[in-house]
Amino acid sequence: MRNTVRQAARATVQLAGAVVLAFFSIIFITVLLITAVATLAVVGAGLLPETVLLIRRMAGAKRRAVAAWSGREIPEAYLPIEGPLRERLRTAVRDPGTHADLRWMVAYYGYGCLGFLAVPLWLVGLLVDGVWQGLLGREAVVLPLISRVADLDAAWSTALLKPSPKARLVERVEELTETRAGAIAAHGAELRRIERDLHDGTQARLVALSMRIGLAKRAYERDPEAARKLLDDAQDQAEEALTELRHVVRGIHPPILTDRGLAGAVRALAASSGLDVTVRVDGLEDRHAGAADDGPRPPAAVEAAAYFVVAEALTNAVKHSGAERASVQLVRLPAGLSVVVRDEGRGGADEAGGSGLLGMRRRVAALDGTLLVTSPAGGPTVIEVELPCVW
Repeated sequence: MRNTVRQAARATVQLAGAVVLAFFSIIFITVLLITAVATLAVVGAGLLPETVLLIRRMAGAKRRAVAAWSGREIPEAYLPIEGPLRERLRTAVRDPGTHADLRWMVAYYGYGCLGFLAVPLWLVGLLVDGVWQGLLGREAVVLPLISRVADLDAAWSTALLKPSPKARLVERVEELTETRAGAIAAHGAELRRIERDLHDGTQARLVALSMRIGLAKRAYERDPEAARKLLDDAQDQAEEALTELRHVVRGIHPPILTDRGLAGAVRALAASSGLDVTVRVDGLEDRHAGAADDGPRPPAAVEAAAYFVVAEALTNAVKHSGAERASVQLVRLPAGLSVVVRDEGRGGADEAGGSGLLGMRRRVAALDGTLLVTSPAGGPTVIEVELPCVW
């Protein structure tokens, strides 16, 4: 009997909140009508976006209440209301999420009063179930109905507040537009870096190399020893130019990825990082000697993104974290690749503090992946990346 009463009390609290929210929605419908009239009169057009934002807050409060009761989150899908007044008005009127919220408010005007049923159910339930369950030891009959009423309220609210396919499509288009812009920005920055490296490094060395060969040719007849020294210097510069050119090529697509695969390339990064790095590979092709994994390879673009994430994360750990140990985990997922890099440093990593984390996020977002950075003060710093791909 005690558990039955406790569950009924919890359901009653849930329904009481629903009644209060329904009361505010009734008042708010009046405010909405006033706003609509003012908007039509062009006197209060600026009120409409603010009214829609208030509707979103009310719908968000109901989503949280339903999630607390049922344990299932109701996702949101709204277009951001920002920019000039004309643009904000257009977004507020055309957003499918706004239409769904308005339908919920109108429906909630009626079924939001379900909570009042808890009062007679309590009066009858304490009497009937007190005898039926408390004295006779049978299953409670009336008080559990309060929980069913709360379930009904949650089910109807979920059906009305969950984003429509159109709203999800609009949100997806906005997300892809944003990631595409980030990918274009990252691509442009990468091209400028390559151009700068070629211009300031390789090109300058090749020009110096050409000048030394020319000087050696002119000095060859009159001073063979000086010409030989110039040719030696030219050979050194040619080797340096080749080294810098290999560095630029590695920045575009590291050849080690082609030769050894992602797992082998990451092991090479770990070995040259200067940290004590543990690498764990699960379900990927691993050409490391003695490795047990012999799975398939992800697509080249996914391999490259994962490689650069690990490279940037280990570089940041060496430069900024003060860590001595780190770990890298590569795991094949049913529909993608998971990369987790953890260092035992001081933490406090901040995307606003440099371009490294932002570059990683853009590179991952370009492949429709996700990146999560956890770096509390005092450490550890954990970078979790999921890249979708077809195996």
